[in-house]
Amino acid sequence: MLDTQLTDEQQQLRKTVAAFAREVVAPVSARHDAEHSFPYEVVAQMGEMGLFGLPFPESCGGMGGDYFTLCLALEELGRVDQSVAITLEAGCSLGAMPIFRFGTEEQRQQWLPQLCAGQALGAFGLTEPGAGSDAGGTRTTARLDSGQWVINGSKAFITNSGTAITRVVTVTAVTGERAGGGKEISTILVPVPTAGFTAEKAYDKVGWNASDTHPLTLDDVRVPEENLLGERGRGYANFLRILDEGRIAIAALAVGAAQGCVDESVRHAREREAFGRPIAANQAIAFKIARMEARAHAARTAYYDAAARMLAGRPFKKEAAVAKLVAGEAAMDNARDATQVHGGYGFMNDYLVARHYRDSKILEIGEGTTEVQLMLIARELGL
Repeated sequence: MLDTQLTDEQQQLRKTVAAFAREVVAPVSARHDAEHSFPYEVVAQMGEMGLFGLPFPESCGGMGGDYFTLCLALEELGRVDQSVAITLEAGCSLGAMPIFRFGTEEQRQQWLPQLCAGQALGAFGLTEPGAGSDAGGTRTTARLDSGQWVINGSKAFITNSGTAITRVVTVTAVTGERAGGGKEISTILVPVPTAGFTAEKAYDKVGWNASDTHPLTLDDVRVPEENLLGERGRGYANFLRILDEGRIAIAALAVGAAQGCVDESVRHAREREAFGRPIAANQAIAFKIARMEARAHAARTAYYDAAARMLAGRPFKKEAAVAKLVAGEAAMDNARDATQVHGGYGFMNDYLVARHYRDSKILEIGEGTTEVQLMLIARELGL
């Protein structure tokens, strides 16, 4: 578990979140998954614990921790419920972090205290129906009219965008044309509710069923000119920075999922008997679980390294892509193998490994597909 790299405070946080995941999150996970319901009661308790404020300074309502601390919490939550983990990840790294990184002091004080307290959720409106991996293909537009931005367009697959506590969505929009040609893309804060902003019907997803995900429509949405987030025309570049950081957080979540599959498989293999002995006594089963543990360990090492580089102010783009790649694949591979270890039970939604099997596929897609990570790694190698 690489415990020697963690401070006493970090180890205590991890133990606290692990206990919360077992005692509070796990008992209601199957119900929320089956009902496709957002776990408001769990999110409220996470807010009271300060989890949404982990990587932010106390001056803006945070806990004074760092990004690695957030990752440790995500890993522990991801072991038992990926929907809850992604709610925290998106709320921090996608909802609040852009405001912290690029916002004015006034914007920080307006939004961050409630976001850090978990009393409100923010969302990251980047992806569009025709602009996913090709985020530069953004078609949503924003024009200035009498001191207001008038925004028109649509967004797709936006996490935390339609809950009862969603209060702000940061959207990318084309605000003009660059001097040398090409789109000028900026980011604008859209408070929720705002006239013309609609979170459409929630998606019917394969997994992450307790996570809130909607397409968004912006129809002549008007917000003050001062809602521009960061420098005009720097929106796309700023969001790429946010995505680099977010990949480390998603990797941590994926490691949690991969480790959760190991935990469940070890437990089942010890308890399940066939032909008069526990199936763990069969080398085929033992070796399969050993390989699962190796995947989780390697992926954890990768995200620890990426986080350490980021916090030290060193280049981390390649390492973040590596972590996202290997952790996403580890989660999916371990979910498949855990389902096999469980046999027929693994195909039943009552079992955690079945949820991990459905949930883990998105870890190879969201916040940059496997193919995008390979492209980034190759580019960093000069290829």
